[in-house]
Amino acid sequence: MSETSLAEHEDRWIMNLRGLAVTKISVSYQVLLHLDSDARVELGCPFTLTQGVGDDRQEVFLDPGRQDVAATLGLFGAKVLSAVAFKTGSLRLVFDNGCHLTGRADPSFEAWEVLGPGGWRIISTPGGKLTVWSGRSTTS
Repeated sequence: MSETSLAEHEDRWIMNLRGLAVTKISVSYQVLLHLDSDARVELGCPFTLTQGVGDDRQEVFLDPGRQDVAATLGLFGAKVLSAVAFKTGSLRLVFDNGCHLTGRADPSFEAWEVLGPGGWRIISTPGGKLTVWSGRSTTS
């Protein structure tokens, strides 16, 4: 994995977190998913955790501000298959255990942040924009 593991596309950023496992989950007024290689995902606003497909699909709404995040524990040990930051401020993570984590932008708060290996960082800022530090320069 290269140190600047970000690929920009017209409507999204692909974050190369593939293969990194969730090694620790911390809960306060946010949820922190600690990954291998000192990467982490911080969720400060409500998000959705989906498991399964079709008729067996289960979707759980989670609110870190209320510490209503117990379903997140199912991500412990799971490996990231895909990580996408959409330029609308949304986040989608897909894990090898069948879970999909989806976060949306918030009009008033930083909804989520991803810190990757090598120091790159993406933050969903209030109103649905992204701030991106690639480890070399900052773009919005």
